[in-house]
Amino acid sequence: MYLYNARIYTMNPAQPMVSALAVRAGKVIAIGNDSSIQAEFAGQMPGHDLHGQAVLPGLTDAHLHLEYYSLGLKKIDCETATKAECLRRVAERAAKTRAGEWILGHGWNQNNWPEGFGSAADLDALAPGHPVYLTAKSLHAAWANTAALRLAGLDDQSADPPDGKLGRAADCSLNGILFEGAMDLVSDVAPVPTPETLAQALLEAQSNLWRMGLTGVHDFDRRRSFQALQILHQQGALRLRVLKSIPLEDLPLAVGLGLRSGFGDDWLRIGSVKLFADGALGPQTAAMLQPYEGSLEDRGVLFLDAEEIVEHGKQAVENGLSLAVHAIGDRANHEVLQAISRLRQFEAELAGAAAGNSKTRLRHRIEHVQVIHPDDAGRLAQLGGIASMQPVHATSDMEMADRYWGDRAQTSYAWKLQLDHGAALAFGSDAPVESPNPFLGLHAAVTRQRLDGSPSAQGWIPEQKITLQQAIQAYTVGAAFAAGWEDRLGQLKPGYLADLIVLDRDPFEIPADELASLAPQATMVGGEWVY
Repeated sequence: MYLYNARIYTMNPAQPMVSALAVRAGKVIAIGNDSSIQAEFAGQMPGHDLHGQAVLPGLTDAHLHLEYYSLGLKKIDCETATKAECLRRVAERAAKTRAGEWILGHGWNQNNWPEGFGSAADLDALAPGHPVYLTAKSLHAAWANTAALRLAGLDDQSADPPDGKLGRAADCSLNGILFEGAMDLVSDVAPVPTPETLAQALLEAQSNLWRMGLTGVHDFDRRRSFQALQILHQQGALRLRVLKSIPLEDLPLAVGLGLRSGFGDDWLRIGSVKLFADGALGPQTAAMLQPYEGSLEDRGVLFLDAEEIVEHGKQAVENGLSLAVHAIGDRANHEVLQAISRLRQFEAELAGAAAGNSKTRLRHRIEHVQVIHPDDAGRLAQLGGIASMQPVHATSDMEMADRYWGDRAQTSYAWKLQLDHGAALAFGSDAPVESPNPFLGLHAAVTRQRLDGSPSAQGWIPEQKITLQQAIQAYTVGAAFAAGWEDRLGQLKPGYLADLIVLDRDPFEIPADELASLAPQATMVGGEWVY
């Protein structure tokens, strides 16, 4: 088929805009103006008049939790303005759920509730006949009732796990709040879907993502997600481009199988080994160089220092696997940068001069880069690393960042800072932490405002705003580069995969505050209209 009478933004700097393109066998085979494309292809294939609509390459969410997002579509939405509303939703679900069955939810944020954290007793009063487990918006804390705690074998005498913390009341009894690794104690006894059940949930999620304009994702969930994706792939039902990370605990298995970053095909491809250097801002577990505002000692939680990252990283690198390291706080980012620097030296020792070639060196990435010390601002670019960032986090977190980081927030969520230094930038959402709708991310990146216009007409830390072109590139060209797919995705030009979206309005012709309301009219993946 060929498309014409359109405003096609190719993201190819050599030919940034055309009005027509032709597609055959899942790839773009020609681009140009209406007359040239029609002269070559009219009569050979059907033509589609797009009546002047804007077209972009398909967008990729470069950091998403596909299993959590898919299953979350069935969970209670706990992202509420008050704790009371969240509890009302729990009671409503409990009334519809058979006794003994688990009640699951996601999205609460105690920082937005006047009352602060909830308690196990709050949930016990509303759902005494059900285990209840609600994950926080950050995915770094959870809220459970007494029934769930008992099923996990937890009581007031239980010790904290090495990588987490059990919340306690003033009398040292468990209060139902679980931080970091302590979450696993309860989640491990909650019902889990089979890979086949998850595959069906992924199909619903896939349709949702198409409607939002997403044609690809970088998935950071674990083994079960990979199993479900393979089931869909074998069935021919996977129609998202998925870059699949490997959790650190499975690194020995991946090495044993000989898996390498980049292995796979145009639908499902092996990405990086995922590590966690620290926690998150919301529960103040992000690792900081100096204490949080208002505290003399609290510097968060560092899970892995540079030495430990290098230890894991050497095993990955010598087996052809890149690293993707979660780092929120400025200390965590510093440690990761120190580790990447040493790993680059190790790569050079292994491969000689080839390691200095950007086309052959491993695509190490830092996930989030939420606050970075000014002295470290340019190091990721110098090391050839990728800043995998989520612009909508800035508008969600800005009040917390100001409250807990103070002046340090000036270099937080600083995507312009990374671009100015020359780092590769890939944008995502961290869904279900945030909505995967990429137009919310574009709005946040360009305006640094919430949808109501707060905090000001200039936006929060306006020096870090970027242009719409730069923001779209982070969802297209940047995401493709991070995946090693830059030779076939992220642009619309001959030889590239025919993944594209048709928009209801031209994003370059509307006010910036309307970007969040943009919606695809149609989505094409591999030359087929999927929405």
